[in-house]
Parts: sequence; C-alpha cells; structure tokens
Amino acid sequence: MLVRIRFCFGADLMVIVIVGVAGCGKSTVGKQLAAQLGWIFLEGDDLHPTANIEKLRRGVPLSDGDRIPWLKAIRDIIRKQINQRGNAVIACSALKKSYRRMLQVSREVKFVYLKASIPLIEARLKKRRRHFMNPALIQTQFDTLEEPKKAFWIDAGLPPGEIANLIRNGLVMYPRERT
Repeated sequence: MLVRIRFCFGADLMVIVIVGVAGCGKSTVGKQLAAQLGWIFLEGDDLHPTANIEKLRRGVPLSDGDRIPWLKAIRDIIRKQINQRGNAVIACSALKKSYRRMLQVSREVKFVYLKASIPLIEARLKKRRRHFMNPALIQTQFDTLEEPKKAFWIDAGLPPGEIANLIRNGLVMYPRERT
C-alpha cells in the first residue's frame, strides 16, 4: 500500500484538489470525501469546453492550449471558494506541475495524488460506459504525468472509501480564531 505524506494538512480553510490520470478514482473519492466532511464537491471534467470533450471522445490528446481555459475556470472556482471562506474538494487531473502551479492560488489549496498503474487504469476504463475519455489515451495520460512532489500520495488501487478515510485522517483541522 502506497501512502506517502509529503506535508501535513492543517488549516481552518481548505480546498483539496484530487489529481491523477483518468480512471484513478478522483471523482469517486472526491464525492465520498466531500460527503464525509460536509464540504462541496466540484467535478473538474464538467468545466471542459465541448471541443475538449469531443477531442477526447475521438481519442485525440488535449494540448496545453486546450487545457489552459479549463484550468483557468477551475482556478476561478478555487479563488471564489477561498474568498467566500468555503471548503471544497475538487477532482481535476492536473497532470503537469505547471497545471498545479496554476491552481495553487493560495496556501489553502492542497493536492492529493492518486497514484495508479497502467494495468489498473486499463481495467477501469474498459468498464466505464458514460465517460468521454477514450481508453486509447491511457498512455498519453502517463506520458504527460509529472508526479507531484508537494502532495499527499495514495495508492489508487485501494477501495475509494479507504482512500477517503486516509485523506480525512491526514487532515488536521484547527478551529478558526475569532477576530
């Protein structure tokens, strides 16, 4: 079981961004974690422009240029959550360091990386029925991936509930100071 903690969570305001390749469980884990914490969950895939979704369906990898507007939309939501003092869990592949830098708008943004193997992802994507990600793009996901150095790492092969619990147990919440 891979669980690598690179830093300890600890804040009264937090936006957790769950990152990793397609099929690693970002959305499933994110929804469970948000429900456990009573936080909102945001699905990054919902913010993809239609053109991106069509490319992915056809098996055409997205370029950095395709991803930038999508990442900016997610960044805007993160900023809004922080400005409104709202905790959130967001599922977003954020495969490259530059993408995560774009999302790291403040110290309240924390990344959780679901580390997966190609065989695990192949098996999962073959079972998917209503998702736009073409399984032919698995290798391009891994080729693009720059594993995060500043993240909470968890083995994506674990059951989603166990992953959500591991993330929760990694959180150290302090009450807000009254001013």
